Amino acid sequence: MADSDNISPSRRIRVPKTSELVADQIRGQIVRGELQEGDYLPPEGQLLTTLGISRPTLREAFRILEAEALISVVRGSRTGAKVHKPSVDLVSRYAGYVLQSKGTTIADLYDARLAIEPHVVRRLAQARDPVAIARLREEVARLETMLGEEKFIDFIAGVSEFHRVLIELSGNNTIIFVNQLLHQLIAAHQADYIQRHPRPAAEHRKSMTVGPRSYIKLIDLIEAGAVDEAIDHWRLHLRNANATWAARGEAERVVDSLRH
Repeated sequence: MADSDNISPSRRIRVPKTSELVADQIRGQIVRGELQEGDYLPPEGQLLTTLGISRPTLREAFRILEAEALISVVRGSRTGAKVHKPSVDLVSRYAGYVLQSKGTTIADLYDARLAIEPHVVRRLAQARDPVAIARLREEVARLETMLGEEKFIDFIAGVSEFHRVLIELSGNNTIIFVNQLLHQLIAAHQADYIQRHPRPAAEHRKSMTVGPRSYIKLIDLIEAGAVDEAIDHWRLHLRNANATWAARGEAERVVDSLRH
């Protein structure tokens, strides 16, 4: 009996189609930075000659890359396909769908933030980077302006942005990426919470002034290099904030990734 007769169908090697190999090559150029955002691939005719493939094969490769949002093709255009860098927004949107499908709760989101941000505060307090500190103070000034103008929905979005900037300033790409997966879901929940639980303007203003004061204290501790104090302060801030946003039965709500 021939050896091939003993090979299980599930163990047979799958040979990639030519279109997949072409897509792999172009994808690699995009991911490695050899092709930048906004660049154009060579015209179709030139690619057919260079790669030595058929038109249907090239178009199938383009469909693969379009589905991954790595290129966009304008039908009938004389230019080649336009290149797009991998998008964090696209991944975070899909991650939101996954989290929602798994029944992830609001409490789960805020618990994840409590695990991430104190570590970031440690890094910032150890670095004491004047540029990072100035950036955080700018964000607080923006929040105080919104509060003074009673733009409460904008203020909530600004609070979410403060947290995003805080993470961004850590300089850790992995943490920044993971946080981006949470950021949009948390921001959407907070905006929705405010709309579902309306309060008088005076009450809004009173509760929201606590945030900027806490942020200023955090920044002062970071600037002073008071690592442990900054971590303790921010951990307490997050616990108090989490208790607010997860109150009134909010903690058990499943995240809504379809709202934003």
